[in-house]
Amino acid sequence: MKYLKYLFLALGMSIVGCSDLIEEPVGLLAPDGFFKTTTDIQTAVDGAYTHAINEKFWGRKLSIALMLRSDMVDLASNETRRVEMNEFTTLASNGMLSEFWPKTYQGIAAANQAIAGAENVDASEAIKNPVTAQAYFIRAFYYFHLVRQFGAVPYIDAPITDADAAAAISKTSAADVYANIIADLEYAKQWLPNTQPSRAIPAKSAASAYLALVHLTMGDYQNAFDEAKEVIDNKATYDLALEADFQTLFNANLIDGSKEPIFALDYNNVEAPDNAYDQIAPMTGIRGDDRNSGGGWSVAVPALAVYDTWPAGDYRRAVSLDEQASIDGNVVEYTNFIVSGHQFAKNQPYIAKYTRFPGPFARGNARATSHNYSMLRYAEVLLIAAEAAVELGNNASATTYMNEVRARARAGGSWLDTAPSAVPADITGTVTVADVLEERRFEFAFECKRWYDIARRRIGGEVFSANGLEGAKPEFSADDYLLPLPGDEIERNTNLTQNPGY
Repeated sequence: MKYLKYLFLALGMSIVGCSDLIEEPVGLLAPDGFFKTTTDIQTAVDGAYTHAINEKFWGRKLSIALMLRSDMVDLASNETRRVEMNEFTTLASNGMLSEFWPKTYQGIAAANQAIAGAENVDASEAIKNPVTAQAYFIRAFYYFHLVRQFGAVPYIDAPITDADAAAAISKTSAADVYANIIADLEYAKQWLPNTQPSRAIPAKSAASAYLALVHLTMGDYQNAFDEAKEVIDNKATYDLALEADFQTLFNANLIDGSKEPIFALDYNNVEAPDNAYDQIAPMTGIRGDDRNSGGGWSVAVPALAVYDTWPAGDYRRAVSLDEQASIDGNVVEYTNFIVSGHQFAKNQPYIAKYTRFPGPFARGNARATSHNYSMLRYAEVLLIAAEAAVELGNNASATTYMNEVRARARAGGSWLDTAPSAVPADITGTVTVADVLEERRFEFAFECKRWYDIARRRIGGEVFSANGLEGAKPEFSADDYLLPLPGDEIERNTNLTQNPGY
């Protein structure tokens, strides 16, 4: 891997950290001499977080790829690399892959440097391990994305000191990658504090919640339930709760005060070099809208069936989708977006979660927003517990946790002064996995989780059929549950083998 030769030196460049973290730009981080205090460990950890908020990772490339590979977001543009993601014709040369694969490994390299550097810090375990645990957590976070996207991948758990050896590394089995992810999260759970000053810094609840999701993904339902229930039972200790108003979760001006996010990526009003900031809002915004200085770019747009199959009384639909736009000062319904707006607009509701309240730092088209993107929030812990409970035959728990989420969904809220409704009603009878997946579809719409649900449940043949939300996607096959490894990586390292079907 060519880029690995540079990770050892480059991991500290442009460290900006999260808004509530120490912001200390560093040029080069070397293990000998740099790491003397826990502050030095934290600086390296902050660098590991920073790679996740880059445009090449969550700022656009990975997040939009995950949206397009789901059954809820279609493509309004015709750029080849996005078409490949949307239509399951992805080639190993895909330009999105070649961006988020190395960026993920750069985040891992920074975490590895923090873990290794901590060994040089002369401090008690009680002082330095809670800081080092953040590095274990974020390393697990990155590898969890990689293993779900690619299956077996090169597993690197130490700083690169021999570039030639690193460039010849082979793949580690998915089972072993998962085992290492669990070990990292267990370490993080042991040492992280119950709470942190920012949800962008992982606390004990983040480690436990991610353990629940990892176990759920692996089909280990007892451990998934136990971990999720541990978070639920200790929500007061962890300072967690469902946000009363669903809209607040997607309001950059208010999200910092919410108790629902468990771990978030914080776009902290720092414009990184080379436009490496948040661009999800413009990618999903309505072309020609007066809002956000010209609306968005009309790239990733929900399939119309997403709107049509979503009960109108569910407040989450109003928060998640824009049914109207202001175009040239006129209020226009979604059925006339093309006529009134722009040739690249589409006559269907658009994603509203990221364009409606992008915060004071948002630039033209809502680029570089102030959003804190919840990677995992308390509602998901409830639905993880519900899904695991279904698999364990514990219908009472599944019903209880599902209905907690549904109660918030029908409570209404600030957007359009929406009054409470009867939709969605409490679920009764026997809860099924399909019920939970449908609830997740509404609750986490456009939050980049749907594709992972499709892949872990192997339901692609159903959702990408003619009856699916986007209609038939004839190119989809079982091989598409994994992406191809980037072709240039395989060219540089003959020990890497391509995934089946590519």
